[in-house]
Parts: sequence; structure tokens; C-alpha cells
Amino acid sequence: MDARLRALAAPATARIRHWVLSAFPRGQSGIDYDHPPGDPGLFGPDSVTWRIHADFPGMLSGGLCALMLQTLHPRALAGVWDHSNFREDLVGRLRRTTAFVAGTTYAGRAEAEHLIARVAAIHARVRGVLPDGRRYAADDPDLLTWVHVTESYGFLQGYRRYCRDPLPAGAADRYYAEARRVAEALGARAVPASEAAVCDYFARVRGELACDARSREVLAVLSRIRLPVPAAGLSRELFLGAGAALLPEWAHAMLGRGRLQRARDAAAAGTLRGLGPLFRAALNDGVAQRACRRVGLEPERLHRWSDGTAVPAAREENARR
Repeated sequence: MDARLRALAAPATARIRHWVLSAFPRGQSGIDYDHPPGDPGLFGPDSVTWRIHADFPGMLSGGLCALMLQTLHPRALAGVWDHSNFREDLVGRLRRTTAFVAGTTYAGRAEAEHLIARVAAIHARVRGVLPDGRRYAADDPDLLTWVHVTESYGFLQGYRRYCRDPLPAGAADRYYAEARRVAEALGARAVPASEAAVCDYFARVRGELACDARSREVLAVLSRIRLPVPAAGLSRELFLGAGAALLPEWAHAMLGRGRLQRARDAAAAGTLRGLGPLFRAALNDGVAQRACRRVGLEPERLHRWSDGTAVPAAREENARR
């Protein structure tokens, strides 16, 4: 965005910045993104992960897509149902998840490993029994894989749909191969490491999925979420619709999203894609930029694919959604 356009867009970018920082205040996680100098963390600036996770619209909408998918796995959902206060503090849960993803992506290695160890310790205490007698545990490798795959899928699709930067050929496979590092550190096993493997994984796991009463209750809570932001209702509809637009076809059917609802989702998706450049202009000093400066690189590198660092430049593959 050149200087003239930035000046014209300044009022809108200021409002977007206020919205984002109201929803996700900075400085509350205690995560240090500035030290130690030169530490690339778990991924580093040459990774696809640093680029994908730097796109706020894709990450928030992708995270909501992942939450919708996660409601379909009864054993994964049970841990949230029995051991969290999601009904009273869904915003807090979203913020904690956002902080974990940001920290494991952009903080130094020791900080990222500390975050993983802390979450693993929480998982070790979350276990119980479903109404049908099946046992569940949050540190079950299969459940960890499900949560990871839904998140990675959502983030990647969010980038494809809402970021204007072309996604090079091969970048999706590289992303899945990189992102599984965190899942495996938490205890996940047999984590798919390519786009084809993720499609195969979804096909295999679908027999375990169901949209039951608990799923519908969590989705209802999600549909009523009220972020502490201006125009909270409109913001919710925009991001929830844009998140739902990322769902795979089989999930639309399971979640019962009809033709009218999907038309609204498509409208929300179009709106969010149009706002993408304004979000980037409004959020040019976040944790991704701080991480770049920690390793001595210009933050604009996050928005270049043709510099020989990650994947050879290629044309957009947005058609593969």
C-alpha cells in the first residue's frame, strides 16, 4: 500500500487496529518475543509457518473454522465440555489459544518449549468418561492429532482465502510438514505432513465424528460470542461466517449449514478478503514483526515468497480450497 493509499485508508486502519487490540490485548501473555537476539525459535524466518501465521484475518477465521470442526469429535469435545468454562469465558479461551499459537510460532526456542510443556501438563490432568462409557484423555495422541490437523487446516485455508499474497506451489505441503513439530512435541503421533495426507486423514477419521447435542450446544455458545469490541454483533457474524466458509464440504453437511447460511458465509468471506490489506496496514508491529527484528530481518520479508527462502515462487493455488 503506497503512501497516498495509506493516507486515504488511515481512518479505517485505525478503527481496525482498535478492534483487534480490544479483542486481543497485547502484553498480557508474558511471552518474550524480543530475546534472545538471533534465536529463530522452532521455525525461523525461512519457514512457511512464519508467513502463514502472520496473516490476522486468515488466522482468526481459520481458528474459528477449526473450532467448528473440533465440535464434531465426541472424545475431543468431551475434554472441553467437562473441564473448561467455555460457556462463561469463551473469549478467554480464544485468547489463550491465540497466545499459544503465537508463542510457539514466533518466540525463541526456550520460550516456545516452555509453552508446550505447560500445555502438556494441563492435558495430563484432563481425562474422563463419555456418557456412552468410552474413556477420553486430552493427552491421547489420536486426539492431539485431531486438534492439530483441524487447526493447521483452518489456518492454511484462511491464508489462501483471505490473504492477497500468492501461495506458491508446494507451500501447503511445507506448511503441514513444519507445523506438526508442535503437535509431536505435545505427544501427537502419525501427524499428516502434506495436503494429500490431511485429506486422507479426514477421510479415515470421519467415521468417528458426529454432530450431537454437545456439538450443537458448543456451536450455539460460539454463535453468541461477544468480543469486547465495537460493533460486536457484526464482527462476530463476519468472522464466524468467514470461518465457516473454510469448512470442507463434508463438514458443511454434518453441521447442517444450509444453502442460505452458506450464501451468508460466502458474503462474509468476500468482505473479509476485501479488508485484508487494511488489516495488514493496521497490524504492522505485532509479534511476527518483533520476531523478525529479533533475528535481524526486515518484517516485510514475511510477505515475500520469491526471495529463495521458503518455496520457489509460483502462481496462486487458491483454486485448491
